[in-house]
Amino acid sequence: MEEEIFNIISHGGDARALAYEALEQARNGHIKVAQEKLKKAQEELDLAHNTQTKLIQTELNGESIKMSLLMVHAQDQLMTAISEKCLIEQMVKMYEEFRK
Repeated sequence: MEEEIFNIISHGGDARALAYEALEQARNGHIKVAQEKLKKAQEELDLAHNTQTKLIQTELNGESIKMSLLMVHAQDQLMTAISEKCLIEQMVKMYEEFRK
């Protein structure tokens, strides 16, 4: 199970980094590059979410999932990455509108 937890942390962290790279690109006027970075960020979030779903299904099938501080950290990282990516998407749209 530790492998899955680290998978969530890793992909969530990569998604968050890509989202902030997108914001920087948008700030510099590179909207298309920013949109591509956001697309890659979503792909990373999808990978993390798929792992999270696998763990949830395991628990629903009757296998006990040990709740650890590491698991809580992984869930926190994923939720934060999702939230920040959504906000950055809106910010990129604002930069795009400002440039018009």
